Amino acid sequence: MKQYKGYLLDLDGTIYRGSEVIAEAVPFIGYLREQGIPFLYLTNNSSASPEHVADRLTAMGLPTSPGEVYTSSMATASFLAEKAPPGTPVYVIGEDGLRRELERHGFILTEQGARYVVVGIDRSFTYEKLATAACAIRNGAEFIATNCDPALPSERGLLPGNGSLVAAVSVASGVKPTVIGKPEPLIVRYALDSLGVPADDTLIVGDNLFTDIEAGANSGLDSLLVLTGYSTAKDAEHHSCRPTYIAADLQDWLRRLTGK
Repeated sequence: MKQYKGYLLDLDGTIYRGSEVIAEAVPFIGYLREQGIPFLYLTNNSSASPEHVADRLTAMGLPTSPGEVYTSSMATASFLAEKAPPGTPVYVIGEDGLRRELERHGFILTEQGARYVVVGIDRSFTYEKLATAACAIRNGAEFIATNCDPALPSERGLLPGNGSLVAAVSVASGVKPTVIGKPEPLIVRYALDSLGVPADDTLIVGDNLFTDIEAGANSGLDSLLVLTGYSTAKDAEHHSCRPTYIAADLQDWLRRLTGK
Protein backbone atom coordinates (compact mmCIF):
# COMPACT_ATOMS: atom_id res chain seq x y z
CA MET A 1 0.00 0.00 0.00
CA LYS A 2 1.24 3.48 -0.85
CA GLN A 3 2.60 5.53 2.04
CA TYR A 4 1.23 9.04 1.57
CA LYS A 5 3.30 12.05 2.62
CA GLY A 6 0.31 14.32 3.32
CA TYR A 7 -3.41 14.18 4.06
CA LEU A 8 -6.40 16.41 3.43
CA LEU A 9 -9.08 15.44 5.94
CA ASP A 10 -12.76 16.27 5.87
CA LEU A 11 -14.35 17.08 9.23
CA ASP A 12 -18.08 16.40 9.64
CA GLY A 13 -18.70 12.68 9.20
CA THR A 14 -14.97 11.93 9.11
CA ILE A 15 -13.48 13.42 12.29
CA TYR A 16 -16.65 14.25 14.19
CA ARG A 17 -20.44 13.94 14.00
CA GLY A 18 -22.18 17.07 15.26
CA SER A 19 -20.59 17.85 18.61
CA GLU A 20 -19.06 14.37 19.14
CA VAL A 21 -15.63 13.27 17.99
CA ILE A 22 -15.55 9.98 16.07
CA ALA A 23 -13.45 7.88 18.43
CA GLU A 24 -11.78 5.90 15.64
CA ALA A 25 -10.33 9.12 14.21
CA VAL A 26 -8.31 9.93 17.32
CA PRO A 27 -5.57 7.26 17.01
CA PHE A 28 -5.13 8.06 13.32
CA ILE A 29 -4.49 11.76 14.04
CA GLY A 30 -2.07 10.67 16.76
CA TYR A 31 -0.25 8.49 14.23
CA LEU A 32 0.11 11.37 11.77
CA ARG A 33 1.59 13.55 14.49
CA GLU A 34 3.97 10.84 15.70
CA GLN A 35 5.20 10.20 12.17
CA GLY A 36 5.48 13.89 11.31
CA ILE A 37 3.11 13.50 8.37
CA PRO A 38 1.55 16.89 7.51
CA PHE A 39 -2.21 17.17 7.27
CA LEU A 40 -4.93 19.77 6.96
CA TYR A 41 -8.55 19.66 8.00
CA LEU A 42 -10.23 20.71 4.74
CA THR A 43 -13.77 21.99 5.16
CA ASN A 44 -16.44 23.64 3.02
CA ASN A 45 -17.63 25.45 6.14
CA SER A 46 -17.39 29.17 5.38
CA SER A 47 -19.00 30.45 8.57
CA ALA A 48 -16.24 29.60 11.05
CA SER A 49 -12.70 30.96 11.22
CA PRO A 50 -9.73 28.56 11.41
CA GLU A 51 -9.33 29.64 15.03
CA HIS A 52 -12.93 28.68 15.80
CA VAL A 53 -12.59 25.29 14.09
CA ALA A 54 -9.31 24.62 15.92
CA ASP A 55 -10.88 25.52 19.27
CA ARG A 56 -13.81 23.20 18.56
CA LEU A 57 -11.55 20.27 17.71
CA THR A 58 -9.38 20.93 20.75
CA ALA A 59 -12.47 20.91 22.97
CA MET A 60 -13.36 17.50 21.50
CA GLY A 61 -10.00 16.11 22.58
CA LEU A 62 -8.05 16.66 19.36
CA PRO A 63 -5.58 19.50 20.08
CA THR A 64 -5.46 21.56 16.90
CA SER A 65 -3.81 24.78 15.76
CA PRO A 66 -5.47 27.20 13.34
CA GLY A 67 -2.69 26.47 10.85
CA GLU A 68 -4.00 22.90 10.54
CA VAL A 69 -7.39 24.09 9.26
CA TYR A 70 -8.22 25.16 5.72
CA THR A 71 -11.71 26.50 4.99
CA SER A 72 -13.65 27.47 1.89
CA SER A 73 -13.51 31.07 3.11
CA MET A 74 -9.71 30.96 3.02
CA ALA A 75 -9.75 29.54 -0.50
CA THR A 76 -12.31 32.13 -1.62
CA ALA A 77 -10.20 34.98 -0.29
CA SER A 78 -7.09 33.56 -1.98
CA PHE A 79 -8.96 33.24 -5.27
CA LEU A 80 -10.14 36.85 -5.07
CA ALA A 81 -6.66 38.05 -4.12
CA GLU A 82 -5.37 36.58 -7.41
CA LYS A 83 -7.98 38.50 -9.37
CA ALA A 84 -8.30 41.87 -7.63
CA PRO A 85 -6.15 44.20 -5.50
CA PRO A 86 -6.80 45.14 -1.86
CA GLY A 87 -9.47 47.81 -1.60
CA THR A 88 -11.72 46.18 -4.19
CA PRO A 89 -15.40 46.48 -3.16
CA VAL A 90 -17.13 43.15 -2.46
CA TYR A 91 -20.72 42.41 -1.46
CA VAL A 92 -20.88 39.45 0.91
CA ILE A 93 -23.72 37.20 1.89
CA GLY A 94 -22.12 35.20 4.68
CA GLU A 95 -21.13 34.95 8.30
CA ASP A 96 -18.15 35.97 10.41
CA GLY A 97 -15.59 33.48 9.09
CA LEU A 98 -16.05 34.59 5.49
CA ARG A 99 -16.25 38.30 6.24
CA ARG A 100 -13.12 38.24 8.40
CA GLU A 101 -11.11 36.34 5.81
CA LEU A 102 -12.02 38.78 3.02
CA GLU A 103 -11.23 41.75 5.25
CA ARG A 104 -7.90 40.19 6.20
CA HIS A 105 -7.00 40.21 2.50
CA GLY A 106 -7.86 43.91 2.28
CA PHE A 107 -11.21 43.78 0.49
CA ILE A 108 -13.84 46.41 1.27
CA LEU A 109 -17.17 44.90 2.21
CA THR A 110 -19.97 47.07 0.89
CA GLU A 111 -23.47 47.08 -0.56
CA GLN A 112 -22.63 49.78 -3.12
CA GLY A 113 -20.57 49.45 -6.27
CA ALA A 114 -19.41 45.89 -5.61
CA ARG A 115 -17.19 44.30 -8.24
CA TYR A 116 -17.69 40.86 -6.75
CA VAL A 117 -20.59 39.14 -4.98
CA VAL A 118 -19.52 36.34 -2.65
CA VAL A 119 -22.10 33.96 -1.20
CA GLY A 120 -21.43 31.74 1.81
CA ILE A 121 -23.80 30.21 4.30
CA ASP A 122 -25.84 32.93 6.01
CA ARG A 123 -28.42 31.96 8.58
CA SER A 124 -29.82 35.50 8.53
CA PHE A 125 -30.41 35.43 4.77
CA THR A 126 -33.20 37.81 3.68
CA TYR A 127 -35.04 38.95 0.58
CA GLU A 128 -33.15 42.24 0.75
CA LYS A 129 -29.77 40.47 0.71
CA LEU A 130 -30.97 38.44 -2.27
CA ALA A 131 -32.10 41.58 -4.06
CA THR A 132 -28.82 43.41 -3.38
CA ALA A 133 -26.76 40.47 -4.66
CA ALA A 134 -28.88 39.99 -7.78
CA CYS A 135 -28.77 43.68 -8.68
CA ALA A 136 -24.99 43.83 -8.22
CA ILE A 137 -24.48 40.81 -10.47
CA ARG A 138 -26.83 42.17 -13.13
CA ASN A 139 -24.78 45.38 -13.00
CA GLY A 140 -21.59 43.47 -13.79
CA ALA A 141 -20.29 42.10 -10.49
CA GLU A 142 -18.70 38.65 -10.69
CA PHE A 143 -20.59 35.96 -8.76
CA ILE A 144 -18.54 33.64 -6.50
CA ALA A 145 -19.82 30.89 -4.19
CA THR A 146 -17.79 29.43 -1.35
CA ASN A 147 -19.48 26.08 -1.98
CA CYS A 148 -22.72 24.58 -3.25
CA ASP A 149 -23.48 22.07 -0.51
CA PRO A 150 -27.25 21.48 -0.72
CA ALA A 151 -27.76 20.56 2.93
CA LEU A 152 -26.17 20.80 6.37
CA PRO A 153 -26.48 18.00 8.95
CA SER A 154 -27.89 19.08 12.30
CA GLU A 155 -29.68 17.71 15.35
CA ARG A 156 -32.94 18.64 13.55
CA GLY A 157 -31.96 16.71 10.44
CA LEU A 158 -30.68 18.06 7.13
CA LEU A 159 -31.04 21.85 6.93
CA PRO A 160 -30.62 24.07 3.84
CA GLY A 161 -26.95 24.46 2.95
CA ASN A 162 -25.15 27.19 1.08
CA GLY A 163 -26.17 25.64 -2.21
CA SER A 164 -29.73 26.69 -1.46
CA LEU A 165 -28.70 30.34 -1.12
CA VAL A 166 -26.46 30.15 -4.17
CA ALA A 167 -29.35 28.73 -6.20
CA ALA A 168 -31.59 31.63 -5.15
CA VAL A 169 -29.00 34.22 -6.17
CA SER A 170 -28.32 32.39 -9.43
CA VAL A 171 -32.01 32.30 -10.35
CA ALA A 172 -32.52 35.94 -9.35
CA SER A 173 -29.49 37.18 -11.29
CA GLY A 174 -29.54 34.79 -14.24
CA VAL A 175 -25.85 34.00 -13.67
CA LYS A 176 -24.08 30.84 -12.54
CA PRO A 177 -21.26 31.33 -10.02
CA THR A 178 -17.64 30.35 -9.88
CA VAL A 179 -17.61 27.74 -7.10
CA ILE A 180 -14.56 27.48 -4.84
CA GLY A 181 -15.20 24.64 -2.36
CA LYS A 182 -15.27 20.87 -2.70
CA PRO A 183 -15.74 19.15 -5.12
CA GLU A 184 -14.14 21.88 -7.21
CA PRO A 185 -10.36 21.72 -7.69
CA LEU A 186 -9.73 25.34 -6.61
CA ILE A 187 -9.94 24.68 -2.87
CA VAL A 188 -7.76 21.59 -3.24
CA ARG A 189 -5.09 23.56 -5.13
CA TYR A 190 -4.91 26.22 -2.43
CA ALA A 191 -4.93 23.60 0.34
CA LEU A 192 -2.06 21.72 -1.31
CA ASP A 193 -0.06 24.95 -1.52
CA SER A 194 -0.60 25.39 2.21
CA LEU A 195 0.17 21.74 2.98
CA GLY A 196 3.39 21.81 0.96
CA VAL A 197 2.98 18.26 -0.38
CA PRO A 198 2.54 17.38 -4.09
CA ALA A 199 -0.81 16.04 -5.23
CA ASP A 200 0.71 12.65 -6.13
CA ASP A 201 1.79 12.15 -2.52
CA THR A 202 -1.43 13.39 -0.87
CA LEU A 203 -4.55 11.43 0.07
CA ILE A 204 -7.89 13.21 0.43
CA VAL A 205 -10.18 11.60 3.00
CA GLY A 206 -13.88 12.07 3.57
CA ASP A 207 -17.31 10.53 4.05
CA ASN A 208 -19.07 12.12 1.07
CA LEU A 209 -18.75 10.88 -2.51
CA PHE A 210 -20.19 14.10 -3.94
CA THR A 211 -17.76 16.46 -2.21
CA ASP A 212 -14.64 14.75 -0.86
CA ILE A 213 -14.24 11.91 -3.35
CA GLU A 214 -15.21 14.00 -6.38
CA ALA A 215 -12.77 16.68 -5.18
CA GLY A 216 -10.01 14.09 -5.31
CA ALA A 217 -11.02 12.95 -8.78
CA ASN A 218 -11.25 16.53 -10.04
CA SER A 219 -7.81 17.37 -8.63
CA GLY A 220 -5.79 14.26 -9.46
CA LEU A 221 -5.57 13.02 -5.86
CA ASP A 222 -6.08 9.51 -4.57
CA SER A 223 -9.07 9.35 -2.22
CA LEU A 224 -10.28 7.39 0.80
CA LEU A 225 -13.99 7.05 1.57
CA VAL A 226 -14.66 6.39 5.26
CA LEU A 227 -18.03 4.87 6.10
CA THR A 228 -18.67 7.01 9.18
CA GLY A 229 -20.93 9.62 7.62
CA TYR A 230 -22.91 10.39 4.49
CA SER A 231 -22.03 7.82 1.80
CA THR A 232 -22.10 4.04 1.95
CA ALA A 233 -20.02 1.35 0.24
CA LYS A 234 -23.05 0.52 -1.91
CA ASP A 235 -23.29 4.17 -2.96
CA ALA A 236 -19.66 3.99 -4.07
CA GLU A 237 -20.40 1.06 -6.38
CA HIS A 238 -22.71 3.22 -8.47
CA HIS A 239 -21.04 6.63 -8.20
CA SER A 240 -19.31 8.13 -11.23
CA CYS A 241 -16.16 8.85 -9.18
CA ARG A 242 -14.91 5.74 -7.42
CA PRO A 243 -12.74 6.25 -4.32
CA THR A 244 -9.25 4.79 -4.49
CA TYR A 245 -9.86 3.13 -1.12
CA ILE A 246 -12.80 2.46 1.20
CA ALA A 247 -12.40 1.95 4.96
CA ALA A 248 -14.89 1.46 7.76
CA ASP A 249 -13.28 4.34 9.64
CA LEU A 250 -9.88 5.97 10.18
CA GLN A 251 -8.81 3.33 12.68
CA ASP A 252 -9.45 0.69 10.03
CA TRP A 253 -7.28 2.71 7.66
CA LEU A 254 -4.56 3.01 10.33
CA ARG A 255 -4.49 -0.79 10.74
CA ARG A 256 -3.92 -1.17 7.02
CA LEU A 257 -1.09 1.36 7.08
CA THR A 258 0.70 -0.16 10.04
CA GLY A 259 -0.32 -3.80 9.76
CA LYS A 260 -1.34 -3.74 13.43
